[in-house]
Amino acid sequence: MTHNALTALVVDDEHLARSRMRTLLGDCTQPACNVVGEAADAMQAMAILRNTPWCDVVLLDIHMPGADGLQLARELRSIRPELSVIFVTAHAEHAVAAFDLDVVDYLTKPVRLERLEKALAKVLQKKELLAQEKPGPEAELAKEMLVIQDRGRTERVPLAEVLYFKAELKYITVRTAAKSYILDGALNDLEQRHGAYFLRIHRNALVAKHSMRALERYHGKPEEGDEDGADIEGWAVRLRGVDDALLVSRRQLSAVRAAIASTG
Repeated sequence: MTHNALTALVVDDEHLARSRMRTLLGDCTQPACNVVGEAADAMQAMAILRNTPWCDVVLLDIHMPGADGLQLARELRSIRPELSVIFVTAHAEHAVAAFDLDVVDYLTKPVRLERLEKALAKVLQKKELLAQEKPGPEAELAKEMLVIQDRGRTERVPLAEVLYFKAELKYITVRTAAKSYILDGALNDLEQRHGAYFLRIHRNALVAKHSMRALERYHGKPEEGDEDGADIEGWAVRLRGVDDALLVSRRQLSAVRAAIASTG
């Protein structure tokens, strides 16, 4: 995957339209674009975006049940100004209202591949300009520390060194490339504080997005604490710096794939 690959959410109330757009995005190469999710309405889109902070662009239909695309774009402009919006619609008459919302582009159906790539190039340009204007997430991450009580000592562990948090019994294992620590706390609290850098891949694990290197098939024992002790088939993520493979829940597979694609 290219380091310049964008990540996109497709929002359209018609399944066939979403499927066609996913296919078109898969054919894009300049720039490449990976789909992190699909939504049939504004409510679904907002739910996905709450768990997908690294999404670059929303490809958005206008006429949908409930809140329409213009309303959703207006809300996104206020809460996620860094997020690009491209309208994809069969109705050309909303173009003026759309550009008043500072959207990146306005495409009419049926969308041609060349036209879509031109729109995505604008998204990439916007993303690169924003990156030049403010420190990247790596710079912010480098400033943060975890305070951990370890065998009577207080240790300050840079958050940037943490590869994953894993809930086990009453405690949380904090794993770096060099060492494991035990932290007293709740995984949900860590997710709320550090969700920009860590992705929930399973009900018991948060993984640093930059540490994920590959997805692979998994066959083996379930996680400790699962009631069913039978072997399971599924997926696991491999991390940079350690040999650990962590189980990925089915509902988080697309988000993990997108995170791996965005980090190259």
